[in-house]
Amino acid sequence: LGNFSASIGKAKSKKTFNVSAIVAAALKNGTVLNYTAELPENKRKILYVDTEQSSYHCAKVARRSLRMAGLPTGSNHENLEFLVLRKYTPEERIAIVREAIYRTENVGLVIIDGIRDMVYDINSPGESTRIISKLMQWTDDRQIHIHTILHQNKGDENARGHIGTELNNKAETVLLVEKDKGNSDISHVSAMHIRAMDFEPFAFRINDRALP
Repeated sequence: LGNFSASIGKAKSKKTFNVSAIVAAALKNGTVLNYTAELPENKRKILYVDTEQSSYHCAKVARRSLRMAGLPTGSNHENLEFLVLRKYTPEERIAIVREAIYRTENVGLVIIDGIRDMVYDINSPGESTRIISKLMQWTDDRQIHIHTILHQNKGDENARGHIGTELNNKAETVLLVEKDKGNSDISHVSAMHIRAMDFEPFAFRINDRALP
């Protein structure tokens, strides 16, 4: 709490699935995949912000997190709120997320799937510094954790644009999610950058019930 982290990876590396496991761990306040959440009782609410997918696909992501947590998938869960922000401009997205963070009681974890869509130009130093400064302000003011997702460059291992550089400089942890070179069904997770103690890299694949 009071800090932020990121997942980066190329397209189709299963970044969103990996984040679903983090959300599932937070929902059950236990362990899912290799993630263990220990949120205090007054910080159990999760805000999931999606900037690029349709409502239909966001509902699928929500159900998947519930299934991974071993919770019923037929109804909404009181501790998981989804914001579908596909139709808004970057300024509107920032305003909506800020409002949700400051007005939602008991919020402990915020996922921003698509930090890239909160700026007009990912190579703008000014815009990048502004949005990363907001993440630091929001996490500190509300004593929450924010986890965000960003694509890697196609040609190298770096997170995309100037916003990727800022994330690497300021985030507590940057997770790298990448497809196995020999088996595209398997994804590997490692720490590209971590301020705390490092962890052993691990791998997962998804079974026919969409579980890891």
